Amino acid sequence: MTNPSSNKKKTLLYNLIFIIFCGAIFLFLWKAPEETTAPLPHDSDHEKFFSMGKKEAEKYCTDCHNPEVVALPADHPPKYRCLFCHKKQ
Repeated sequence: MTNPSSNKKKTLLYNLIFIIFCGAIFLFLWKAPEETTAPLPHDSDHEKFFSMGKKEAEKYCTDCHNPEVVALPADHPPKYRCLFCHKKQ
């Protein structure tokens, strides 16, 4: 037979661990940097992509965003997921 006092101590310990864990996650998210990536422009060139789904619209990004037309910086992340960062407004 277990001691009721021991069960209460375990429960209190688990609750404290849970609260500390939740607090740590909250602080981590609170300290996260602001989003700095420019959204998908809402102009005549990009208007047609607002009605499409993300994956469908991303198929057309490289038609213009390529070294010959609109070159991307060399340190630009992978180019196949444009709307993951450049969100539609």
